Formats: sequence, structure tokens, C-alpha cells
Amino acid sequence: MDRPPRTPLPTLVDIEKSAREKLSEFAWGYYSRPADGQTYRDNIEAFKRYRLIPRNLRDVSIRDTSVTVLGTRMDIPIAIGPTAYHRLAHADAELATAKGAAAINTGMVLSSWANHSLEEVAEATPPGIRWFYMLFYKDRGHMKRLLARTERAGYTAIFLTVDQPFLRFQIDKRPVTSPVPIRLPNIFDEEPPHAPGSAGYREYMNAALKQPATWEDVQWIRDNTRLPVVLKGILSVEDAKMAVAHGANGICVSNHGGRQLDGVPATIDVLPDIVRAVGGKAEVYMDGGVRTGTDVLKALTLGARCVFIGRPALWGLAHNGAEGVQQVLQILRDELSLAMARAGCAKMSDIQPSLVVHQSYYGVPTLKAVPMSKY
Repeated sequence: MDRPPRTPLPTLVDIEKSAREKLSEFAWGYYSRPADGQTYRDNIEAFKRYRLIPRNLRDVSIRDTSVTVLGTRMDIPIAIGPTAYHRLAHADAELATAKGAAAINTGMVLSSWANHSLEEVAEATPPGIRWFYMLFYKDRGHMKRLLARTERAGYTAIFLTVDQPFLRFQIDKRPVTSPVPIRLPNIFDEEPPHAPGSAGYREYMNAALKQPATWEDVQWIRDNTRLPVVLKGILSVEDAKMAVAHGANGICVSNHGGRQLDGVPATIDVLPDIVRAVGGKAEVYMDGGVRTGTDVLKALTLGARCVFIGRPALWGLAHNGAEGVQQVLQILRDELSLAMARAGCAKMSDIQPSLVVHQSYYGVPTLKAVPMSKY
């Protein structure tokens, strides 16, 4: 009897293709920028420079992918990092993203640039693991009120992005018109009298935000919240040590997906140095370029407690709302579980640094990019 052809299991490549077809040119361009940057490309390519050394003949019939992050158990060591304007991808915006994360029992960092409020997202996902990415403001009273809102709404950590001394609207003065209505209820107590993207709105933001922020601002936040504080955007050993000295509970090794300073190292290359510098005094995470379960496994072997994804979550959101986000996380979980089995790891504690080596160990040179005109 003839069998119907098997439908191949979807991958992130399939989800990305679907998202590209569904997103507007404006949304795709905003989410993708800078898709041709050196750092953006290297974040992805760098994972290929690390080779897994599997251990065999171990009982891996059952794999446990759960991990504890900031005192909360998650079913997978993969969480969703802060990204802006989810309304560009789906009508339900961050409500759908949070539901997708909650369905897999993993964490999500809600951005200050979210199109739904802290409270709305909390109400949509009562059992969810939620953290909040907060901006630095000149008005400390406003910051206190925002911290209080975060705690009341049940968020369990504060994330601070430290690699943005100035926001992009200080550089790009052109008005930007969104193709869909945008509201930003987590930035101000009341909506400003200007449309997001307008020249007036940018002036309003420049007057309100503390640019650049300093270690003094980090310390102030640390002293004014009971929640754990995570610094996102650390690439140097010196800054990692400073973060620990200022009471950071976590450090996310990140280069902002290549959207800030181009030409900085890929995050997976920096990760081991940061882990050694921190010496267990804070949890260490990473983001940037994670596209497969083996990418996740490599990051864990090099010392990350968990990884964060940005663009892939947005692709899932555009593909099919909350179910699409859940599907992206499910794909990565299944790939990670299979990679763990093939590497001889049944649980997180089995994932050790000896499981991976850099390709230079085998004398494999790093290939230099050659302009297409040379071919």
C-alpha cells in the first residue's frame, strides 16, 4: 500500500519564510535591521566555529531540559528577549508573545517599547514568567512609580539595556509613520501629546530619558527595587566585573543583535570570558544568532544558564500569533533535546565545557569574507 509522502518537520527557516511573506515591508525592515551588518552575520556564523564532542553509551532515554533562572524554574533554557513594537507583527502584539512563552513555561522580557501595558500582559498570562526591560529616566520619581508598577503586576526581574548610550531617534531625525496604530503605555504615566515616530514625540523622549545612563543609575535602580536586576549588553570582562560590583543578579552577553555598534565580537565568542570573570557571582545568559537547538547546546556548554531569542520570536508571532511563538520555542526545544541525546546529555548538569571545542583546536582557519565581485 502506498504511503502518503511525509511532511517535513518545520524549522526556523520555514517560520522565517512565512513571516517574510506576511509582514509589511516596514515591519520586515524594522525587525531585520541591519540584516547585512558584520555583527549580525557573525552572531550566526560564529556558532559554526564551535565543534561538539559527544559522549556515547549513556542513558539518554529521558532528557530534562528544565533550568532555574533567577529562582524560577523554566521548562527550557530558552527565553524571549525584549523587542519593540510587536503590533507590527500581529494584532494581539505582546499579549500573543507572552501566551506563546507561557505555553512552553519559559520567560519573556517585556520591552518598555511594548504596545501593551505591563498590567495587560500580566492579565493575559497569569501563570507566565515575566520580566520587564526598563529605560533610564531623568525623573527618579517616575522610575520609582514604574518599578512599583512592575512589582505589583507580578514581574520578577528588571532588565536594563546598557549598550544604548543614545537611542536611535537622536541620530535619525526623519519622521517615521507606522502602518498600524501604535501606543506605548510602559514609557510614561500618560501618553505624550505626540504620535510615536513624529518629530514632537522624539523631542519629548529626548527631554525625558537619561542619555547616556551611567553606573550610578544602575546602582540607583538596584537600591530602589526588591527585584533581581539583569544588565543586558555586556561584552567586556571589565564591565562584567563592574556589574557584579554594583549588585547585578544577572548578565546577558549581548551586542543588541548587531543593531548598535557594528564590528563588535559575536556574543558566543565573548561568552566564556564573561563567565570566567563573573566567577559564579551572577547568572550569565546570552543572546544573538541563536537559530537551532545545537546553537543552544553550544551556548550552555560555554557557561550560559539560558539563551534569549529576539527575531525568531517575532517571526513566530507574524507566522501565527501565540501559536507561532509557541511553535518556534517548541522547535528549539525539540532540537535541543535531540542534540542533548546525541551528545550524551540527559540533563543540564551533564552539559560541561569539555563537550565543545573551538575549530582552531583542529587547526581550522577562520575563513575571511571575500567580496562577491571576486567570484
